[in-house]
Amino acid sequence: MPKSKDEFAHQPVLIQEVIDCLQPRLGQSYLDLTAGYGGHSQVVLDTTKAPGETVLVDRDEQAIAALKKRFAGSAVQIRHSDYLSALQALYDSNKRFDMILADLGVSSPHLDDARRGFSFNLPGPLDMRMDRTQEVQAAHYVNEASEAELTEILRKYGEEPKAGAIARAVISSRPVEDTAQLATIIAKTIGWRARRAKTHPATKSFQALRLAVNDELAQLEQGLPLMVGLLKTGGRLAIISFHSLEDRLVKQFLADKAGNRYDTELILLTKKPITASREEIVSNPRARSAKLRAAAKNKNQ
Repeated sequence: MPKSKDEFAHQPVLIQEVIDCLQPRLGQSYLDLTAGYGGHSQVVLDTTKAPGETVLVDRDEQAIAALKKRFAGSAVQIRHSDYLSALQALYDSNKRFDMILADLGVSSPHLDDARRGFSFNLPGPLDMRMDRTQEVQAAHYVNEASEAELTEILRKYGEEPKAGAIARAVISSRPVEDTAQLATIIAKTIGWRARRAKTHPATKSFQALRLAVNDELAQLEQGLPLMVGLLKTGGRLAIISFHSLEDRLVKQFLADKAGNRYDTELILLTKKPITASREEIVSNPRARSAKLRAAAKNKNQ
């Protein structure tokens, strides 16, 4: 079946490493909690040949449309939902899976489409919603939050050392009209010079706003126990994160559930996070910050 431009819009990261961790086999069930444009899912399905045992979830309607087109005519189940709600619904229905994947963060189409407001390199609305049916947008925090609230968001979710100064600068510049203006305010506050900085000065602040808008850390913290609960005995869980806050949550959770005890719930498949090869980073720069951790449901449970 020929693939559309949309289906190639997002290049999945660490795809071979994910397959190595999940080890799909013929007939196995698979849950992709952040299916995006279906890159990982396609490779898994090429092995399992079990579309009826496959559930793909995404909170973004653009991704859902691409998934429906990519898997048209198959028995794959596609759900438009945030993954926490999907996890709870699947758990309550007693569904269990051999493999679960969560590729956290923002996809390339989000960043490349200025209308979504995720990029500090492209002028666009202060949006940043992964699910555009929700009410809260980045503009709420940028133009309505108090200095204390905005400072806390930038510090907690962006680990931005100049959070207070940025919050004051943003508030004094209100109303902030778009992402380009916001990025300029942040750059001037930090005093960034393009030739000396490895990353744009707005990177941490934009990350913080995105996490706040989409409630991403709370989704992850509450979702991790449900992911384990949805695994069959011997089932495998793989999680890709893109910044330290997510990775820290995943690392600690998996460590707490694993260990040397006979009755431990999980067995770690990755002692250290797996990162992208130099070759992949060259072809797909988004993979640079990706960290993959994986675990299996203990057969003794």
